[in-house]
Amino acid sequence: MNKIAKIVMSAFIGMALVLSVNAAMDDQSIADRLKPVGNVCIEGNDCGSASAAVASGPRSGEDIYTSNCVACHGSCALGAPKLGDVADWTARLEKGFDVMTSNAIAGINAMPARGTCASCSDEEIQETVQYMVDNSK
Repeated sequence: MNKIAKIVMSAFIGMALVLSVNAAMDDQSIADRLKPVGNVCIEGNDCGSASAAVASGPRSGEDIYTSNCVACHGSCALGAPKLGDVADWTARLEKGFDVMTSNAIAGINAMPARGTCASCSDEEIQETVQYMVDNSK
């Protein structure tokens, strides 16, 4: 009796598996999985109700630090100098502010170019470096 129950149960499981695979392979299911998750609207094109994001002007060093730099510079991740740690910043300041700014723009060691703020201008990077230095003395 036990063998018969196992065979019947195996048959039900096999049928359920076949049915679920077939359901996932119908044309509509495949089309749903392949459709784009969004659209790109390029400035100058008529994209219906889409509105382009407009920059509100230059961001402050504190804003950029809070949104892009704190992940590494708030925890010393990958050797990043911690905001507020005088010893971490003193050694870097000895090289000069221009060198620090250039390193922040071009990237250095594990830090990628512009940190994680690819949209930041050179001036915004400089403001951010100044913010971090001012708050680490």
